[in-house]
Amino acid sequence: DGVTEVLASRSQSLRDKFVEVPCSEDYDSHRRFEGCTPRKCGRGVTDAIITREEAERIRRIAERGLSLGGSDGGASILDLHSGALSLGKHFVNLYRYFGDKIQDIFTEEDFALYRDVRQRVQQRIAQAFGIRSAAMYLTKPTFFSRINNTEAKTTHDEYWHPHVDKVTYGSFDYTSLLYLSDYTEDFGGGRFVFMDAGSNKTIEPRAGRVSFFTSGSENLHRVEKVHWGTRYAITISFTCNPDHGIGDPVL
Repeated sequence: DGVTEVLASRSQSLRDKFVEVPCSEDYDSHRRFEGCTPRKCGRGVTDAIITREEAERIRRIAERGLSLGGSDGGASILDLHSGALSLGKHFVNLYRYFGDKIQDIFTEEDFALYRDVRQRVQQRIAQAFGIRSAAMYLTKPTFFSRINNTEAKTTHDEYWHPHVDKVTYGSFDYTSLLYLSDYTEDFGGGRFVFMDAGSNKTIEPRAGRVSFFTSGSENLHRVEKVHWGTRYAITISFTCNPDHGIGDPVL
């Protein structure tokens, strides 16, 4: 596992932390968008743009949505944009499956908060990388995740393998995670790990903490297995290609 360096511990409240890393060649095989495609690469952490109270409100959105389904394995997802919801060993479309009952689960305020948080994250990423916020587009998949220590039943439940977002999803240029629960308090294990040559750099989740990074091979990463409790987060990702952009979810 190499050496572990903690970039952000749960007990810290970080205003802004940013570490620049050399960009990989992943972006060269995709169309470049001037003023957006990464020329400066790296990773950042902030506890200053989303409050813990807002994170709790967002977690309640995730809890209500995921209470309608959930994976048989340890990892469940809820995508408010597409309606994808883990159910047993498969996925269903939340909006088709539950129809008008959705109005009893979510409110307009929920979706307004989601949009507001997404905008703040987008502006923070643009600021850190010196690009225009308007040049970035939300892209899919953007989803809530709930992870516990249940044994994996399908490959979708095996969340702990190292991966590169740009390789996995193609459209991703900038990835962010908003953590909705606390490492060592709500769950054990489940730290986010950047896998660098010769060492690992970890981020310990804390409710309201946002971590963000360029999506290429310069940021190979994984999530540790969760040993106990439940870990909630939301992945929000951005592309420079308007053809791959999606709108905010609407009720």
